[in-house]
Amino acid sequence: MGAASTASEDTRPRRGRRVAAWIAIALALLIVGGIGAAISAANQWAERGALDPGSAGPAGTRALAEILRDHGIEVVTVRDRTAATDALAQGPATLVMPDAPALSDDAIRALAEGAADVVLLEPRARTLDLFLPGTQPSGVAAGRAVQPGCAMADAERSGAIAPGALYSASGSSAVTACYESDGAHGLVTGPHHGDGRVTAIDTRVLFTNEHLAEDGNAALAVNLMGRHPLVVWYVPGVGDTDLADANRSLGELTPPWVSPVIVLLLIAGVAAGIWRGRRFGPLVAERLPVTVRASETTEGRARLYARSGDALHAADQLRIGALGRLARLLGLGPGASAPEIADAAAGRTGLDAGAVRGILIDDIPRSDADLVALSARLRHLEDAVRTAVRPERTTR
Repeated sequence: MGAASTASEDTRPRRGRRVAAWIAIALALLIVGGIGAAISAANQWAERGALDPGSAGPAGTRALAEILRDHGIEVVTVRDRTAATDALAQGPATLVMPDAPALSDDAIRALAEGAADVVLLEPRARTLDLFLPGTQPSGVAAGRAVQPGCAMADAERSGAIAPGALYSASGSSAVTACYESDGAHGLVTGPHHGDGRVTAIDTRVLFTNEHLAEDGNAALAVNLMGRHPLVVWYVPGVGDTDLADANRSLGELTPPWVSPVIVLLLIAGVAAGIWRGRRFGPLVAERLPVTVRASETTEGRARLYARSGDALHAADQLRIGALGRLARLLGLGPGASAPEIADAAAGRTGLDAGAVRGILIDDIPRSDADLVALSARLRHLEDAVRTAVRPERTTR
């Protein structure tokens, strides 16, 4: 009975520790998952505000919209194709449209049909092929400001800019290309509905709130978008798609925080497996073949010092021990230096500070007799400090 009860009592704490460990792991995973979800949500909202005229963030374009309004141009922000078509039907207008991968070719053409001018923001190859045949993306600029170098009046009045994405227009003679860099151009424009035009430009490094005040960015934006009294700024969304037969991936169907949380769970699982797999057992006392008493070790080291005739080294060992004991007697911390201990001992005992420093630090023994004398002086100093600190124990 006694052995069984003892065994059961030993297993209970182990089970409790295991349960507590797994609870701690679960709480850590929940905390890390929450942090990952918050970061993912923050990134998602930051991405939503990109090129949005209602966003005041670094990647938004609210500053440009306000500048256009200051020039007497009405800016209408629409988030679906029906509203965009209705706004364009009010009169001559400029359609500002970011790349819309969720729309079909027919939907993009129908949307631009009612616009006098079209400004394409960060267009991809498909959008360029629809509006500017023969034009295609051609890398990224080096980040330095370049002059227009073309016959486009709006670009010449704006001055130099530092373009981002570049486009090549070698396959079409109707396209005007400006801001040449590394054999390609940062702006391309072509005809649209008679006197109208279509312009493609990388807006993220030019017209966003963060970069609008640089070089001639603001002037170029106003010149491109302000040719008509109305600007219809279309902000595409996934819900406005007309691709009914699109096959969406699992990553698109799940919230954006799911993928980082899965990765974090995998990392936490691997870490838990390594932790449990490398668990050490209880400490086991090892039986030594020989046990050497401390007194024998001390005597052996003393004989070595005596044989080598190194009185100074032996004196240092005696002083180190005496300084440690004196520091504890005087209530000094482990970080106290030898001069501090010597001064404290002299102050407590009333002895001459120079003499105490000579005993603990300065005096150098030249022979065995000097070493024996130093040992006696150290012992007398310790006795004096002990008497001064604890006089009642010494009297008894």
